[in-house]
Amino acid sequence: MRRHFILTAVGKDRPGIVADLAEMIFELGCNLENSSMMNLGSEFATMVMITGQGADIGERLHLACKHLEYEKGMTIFIKPVEAGSSPASPPEGRPFRLRTMGEDKAGIVARTARAIADAGGNIVQLVSQLRLAASSGTPLYEMEMRFDLPSGADVEALRRRLSAIENSLHIEITLSPA
Repeated sequence: MRRHFILTAVGKDRPGIVADLAEMIFELGCNLENSSMMNLGSEFATMVMITGQGADIGERLHLACKHLEYEKGMTIFIKPVEAGSSPASPPEGRPFRLRTMGEDKAGIVARTARAIADAGGNIVQLVSQLRLAASSGTPLYEMEMRFDLPSGADVEALRRRLSAIENSLHIEITLSPA
């Protein structure tokens, strides 16, 4: 029987960290299906969906991760998940993309995420980046969200709420169908 797991790993960024994780997964006879990997400051973080077979695959995966934690100084979490699980998106949901850009301010993610949730939306991906403006050195925050809205959601009401957030935080928000 094929079992599914989410593996989350964090460790000091270094050459070979992805290779170490991928080799461990391969050596267990598992398959790396979906992944998100990113350098966050001096740390490297990843979340991967893996599948494997065998009654003892959970135990073997746990032991291999403990070995990798000890040998490479990483922190690894394993979570079994149901096969065929899907995101909590509304049935027949409509996909949207939201982008923000502006001076870094507290509340950008919290307020936009709440507006989407209150509209019945389910965020399926969020990527953000803080960078310095080339000319002034001002911290700029960029974010992109992908989310699904129920077919009956009031998109114009969401646009008005996002516009109010945009005006209060002095940022630019772009909402478009994905």
